[in-house]
Amino acid sequence: MNKLIFFDTETTGNEEKDFLVQIAYKSGNEIFTGLYKPEIKIPPEASAVHHITNKMVEDKPSFKESEDSKKIKQLFEDKNSIVVAHNAPFDLMIIKKENIIPNKFICTLRVARELDPEGKIERYNLQYLRYLLEIEVEAVAHDAMGDVLVLEKLFERLKNKIMKEKNLTEEKAIEKMIEISSHPSLLRTFSFGKHNGKKIEEVLATDRGYLEWLLAQKLESDQIEDDWIYTLKHHLEK
Repeated sequence: MNKLIFFDTETTGNEEKDFLVQIAYKSGNEIFTGLYKPEIKIPPEASAVHHITNKMVEDKPSFKESEDSKKIKQLFEDKNSIVVAHNAPFDLMIIKKENIIPNKFICTLRVARELDPEGKIERYNLQYLRYLLEIEVEAVAHDAMGDVLVLEKLFERLKNKIMKEKNLTEEKAIEKMIEISSHPSLLRTFSFGKHNGKKIEEVLATDRGYLEWLLAQKLESDQIEDDWIYTLKHHLEK
């Protein structure tokens, strides 16, 4: 029997060098939030997002030293567990540093993109989707547990959409979500830069050099850029 675990992390930043500050998860009726002292200082730009300060964690153990680490590792790595996160590759990278490597995961960001083949949705970040889809939930944005509560509702919406559109059972819909999550998304539209709002195929025809430059930038980036690298290579290899 599969066990769904909705989780979110708050961190020292959004690059490969960053570390866990807070983890929250919800599995069935079990709700958990833990705060930890990261291996590096929390920079002010990270605190500005999640409002966790160095003073708040100065007396906390690191995650590895905490009593929570063994329990969370066991739960997340259980063969029946499916962890669910928004932009899961980032959260998976962060918990991998804590020696937690789940067997199965669902990325609601990738699933949301997959279910929008015409690219009608301008942005796919969690809070944007929350208000676009009018997801009713008492939750504080950018707080790990607040994001988990929104995530759980978003997952239900996406799962039901797959079940309806593809005429699948709940079990098969979840399998489809795992499959979609297992590979990078093919992006369709720019949401930044000089080509903001334009289709990538359109830019390929008019400004191929920009795509080549962007690919080089993404390959050198310290952030997780799998989706952009996959997309740019896909178009440039045509």
